[in-house]
Amino acid sequence: MKQKIKGFIFDVGGVLQLPNPRFNHPHVHSFIAKELGISLDQYFDSIDTAYASSIEGKISEKKAIKTMSRNLKITPRKLTKLYMTAYRKNYLINKKLLQFASSLKNKGYRTAVLSDQWLLSKKALILPIFYKNFSTVVVSCDVGMRKPNPKIYNLTLKRLKLKPEEVIFIDNQKWNIAPAKRLGMKAILFKNTEQAIRDLKKWQK
Repeated sequence: MKQKIKGFIFDVGGVLQLPNPRFNHPHVHSFIAKELGISLDQYFDSIDTAYASSIEGKISEKKAIKTMSRNLKITPRKLTKLYMTAYRKNYLINKKLLQFASSLKNKGYRTAVLSDQWLLSKKALILPIFYKNFSTVVVSCDVGMRKPNPKIYNLTLKRLKLKPEEVIFIDNQKWNIAPAKRLGMKAILFKNTEQAIRDLKKWQK
C-alpha cells in the first residue's frame, strides 16, 4: 500500500528561484569576479572560508563581508551592493511553481522551504512571500547546518511534524536528493517547472 503523502519540501535556488536567461553570466560569482576585474579562481580563493562559514551561520554578516571585502580589496558597502545587485539580476521567482506550492498548502498539505543560503543571498532570495505561503522556512545560515547534512532534513521534518515517508522533497541537485532518499523521503529532481509540477501532481490525494 502506497504511503499517504502529507507534505512537500521545496528548494529555492534553481527551483523556486530560477536563473534569469538575460543574465549573461553562469552564476553570481562570475559576475562579481568580472566586476572586480579578477579571475574566478582568485575570487573564490578570496571568499572561500568566510563564505562557507556564512552559509552555516558560523560568522555574522558583518564579519563575513569585512573579511571578503578586505581580501577582494573593495569596501564592504560596495561589495554588499554588488552582491545584492547580482542576486536580484540573476534570479527570477518561479511564479508558476510558487502558485502550485501555495495551492498544496491550501489543500491541507504541509509545505516547507529548505535552502542553503549565506546571509546576503538570504536577503535577496528568501522572499517574505515564502514565509506567508509555506508552513515553515528553513535556511542554512539561520539553523547552523546545510544540505546534504541529514540533520537539516530532519529539522525540516520536525518542523512539519511529519515522518520521512510522508514527504516529497524537490531539489535541482542530485547530491541534495540522495540524503533525503536515505532518510525515507520520496524525491523529485527538478529539471523544469512543467516536469516538476507534473511529477508533484502524481503524489496528491
